[in-house]
Amino acid sequence: MKTENIIQTKTFAFAIRIVNTNKYLKHEQNEFILSKQMLRSGTSIGANIEEGIGAQSKADFISKLSIAYKEARETSYWLRLLHATNYLSKEMSDSLIYDAEKICRIIGKIQVSSKAK
Repeated sequence: MKTENIIQTKTFAFAIRIVNTNKYLKHEQNEFILSKQMLRSGTSIGANIEEGIGAQSKADFISKLSIAYKEARETSYWLRLLHATNYLSKEMSDSLIYDAEKICRIIGKIQVSSKAK
């Protein structure tokens, strides 16, 4: 029986929220530029986690996690910018930023433990 991979689950759920936020921004706010940046970085997090899971070496695994971490940080930036420019409500941006920061903390812990082994 396979155990749940928490970072895989969280980044997939986060990507779904990002896709839905992008839909909202395009259809309700008529915003296409910043939302596309947010969509790219926000969905890239989970994609890089998936690549890391299938990595061919420990170095490759750590590299993919590093990219996922950077993408999560970038997504937080776009979310803050979307809020500051009144495209996203404080509640919506804060909730997504909280999740992105939680993902960063988990990735950071995985990186530390992977490097220690």
